[in-house]
Amino acid sequence: MPRAPHLLLVEAPYYAHIAALLRDGAERVLAQAGATHEVASVPGAFEIPAAISFAAKAAPGRFDGFVALGCVIRGQTSHYDHICNETARALQELALRDGLAVGYGILTVENEAQALLRAAPPETDPAGRDKGGESVRACLALIEVRRRFAGNG
Repeated sequence: MPRAPHLLLVEAPYYAHIAALLRDGAERVLAQAGATHEVASVPGAFEIPAAISFAAKAAPGRFDGFVALGCVIRGQTSHYDHICNETARALQELALRDGLAVGYGILTVENEAQALLRAAPPETDPAGRDKGGESVRACLALIEVRRRFAGNG
């Protein structure tokens, strides 16, 4: 039986109250799964892929998977589009190129109300979507797929 997964949550607490909801959801699912984790904080969503890459290269095998947690709210410039597109592209590149299990928990929304709805768990908001927890579930599923194809699961 394989050991419990150990994940790195990389959070961008630019919107601290939203990041806290995402992290709470992520940690709740990790606890339910019996997984362990560490947390690294970076200034914004754009820095998340670099932090994941640094961790994966500096400590190979230390983490079974990575979860990106943050929020980007559309403003009045094209900055939003660049941040969202490049962050998603970079995380996908890490997954494909380096074989990393990455859960995508970066909210890309039009306004704070959308972010709060997507971050909230159903226990506190019946319409809550718990994207923090969902991103951990996705990462754990990828870890299991990788273990299966590696013959370890």
